[in-house]
Amino acid sequence: MRRVLIVIDMQNDFIDGSLGTKEAESIVEGVIEKILKYPKEDTFATMDTHKESYLNSQEGKNLPIPHCIENTVGWELHPDIAKIIKSENIFKKPSFGSVDLANKMLELSKAEDIEIELVGLCTDICVVSNALLIKAFLPEVKISVDSNCCAGVSVEKHNAAIETLRSCQVEIK
Repeated sequence: MRRVLIVIDMQNDFIDGSLGTKEAESIVEGVIEKILKYPKEDTFATMDTHKESYLNSQEGKNLPIPHCIENTVGWELHPDIAKIIKSENIFKKPSFGSVDLANKMLELSKAEDIEIELVGLCTDICVVSNALLIKAFLPEVKISVDSNCCAGVSVEKHNAAIETLRSCQVEIK
C-alpha cells in the first residue's frame, strides 16, 4: 500500500501574512515533521494562487482580503516546507479544491493501491474541499486528515470542518 501525503496551502499569507493566525503558525513544525516521514515522491502540495485582479473575483467579493497573489512573498510556501517538497509535486489552484490534484491521485490509484493523508490550511476551506473532492474521485480509497497538523479560520470552524470530514467517512487522526 502506497501512502501519500498532501500538504494543503502552507503558504506565508495563511501562516503569518494577510490571513495568518496563531493556530496556523503553531502547526508549521508538526507539518514539517509529517512531511519528513514520507518519501519525497509521495508528498504533494497545493498552493492557493490568485491574480492581481483577485478582488474582482467571486471569492474576492466574498473575502475582500488580497492573499496568495501569484509571485508575491505571501503566495510562497513556508520556506522550510518549500525546500522539502519536489516542485513537480506542487499544484497551483485558483480556488478551494484542485481538480488537477484529484486527477493525479486517480492516476496513482490506477497504478497501485494508495492511502491519502491531508494536512494544512485552512481546515474549513481548502483542506475540507480537497479531501471531499478526492473522496468523490476515489470513494474506495482511505483518506485521512491529521487534525493536529491543520488549522482553520477559527478554532470553532476547524472543529466544525473536522466533524464534516468525519461525517463524510474521512478518518480523523
